[in-house]
Amino acid sequence: MTSGLIIRTAGRLIVPLIFIFGFYLVAHGHLTPGGGFQGGAVIATGVALILICYYYKDGMEKFSPAKNFKLIEAAGLLLYICTALAGLVVGSSFLFNWLNASGGLFGHAVAYGINAGDLFTAGIIPVLNFAIGIEVFGALSVVILYMFAGLGETTREEDEAPDPALLRKGKKGEKK
Repeated sequence: MTSGLIIRTAGRLIVPLIFIFGFYLVAHGHLTPGGGFQGGAVIATGVALILICYYYKDGMEKFSPAKNFKLIEAAGLLLYICTALAGLVVGSSFLFNWLNASGGLFGHAVAYGINAGDLFTAGIIPVLNFAIGIEVFGALSVVILYMFAGLGETTREEDEAPDPALLRKGKKGEKK
């Protein structure tokens, strides 16, 4: 699969914007449409775009193996479960919003009036959005990596040869 110079250059320009937009969706999910799932899915499309823009082997050099993405997925799930269980620790119920109006990082109280709140309101909801975003990013990246691993991709030498069929015959031991 050949990726031209224009595709690779566009990918280099677009991938950071995809990652930034995905992070924005995760961070502002409690104030605007979006959230952890949507942001994690957008960030995983950046991984897919990198694999499309480069040869699979070159793209895999940019990423660690799928095992590490599985660890990222597990870390997101663990953060979600620990945040949810913290409600039991403080003496209330599972998924209790124990950070709401407590001060601190996400504990600002929402002002009355037209103001819809700021980034540091909503208690544990932004924390859960980040946990879900990490989990979805890891899971979809693993799926994407396994899908690309199943492709029968040609090598760079076969792509650049005038006739790839002749190059394959030459590799099978045909007399030259």
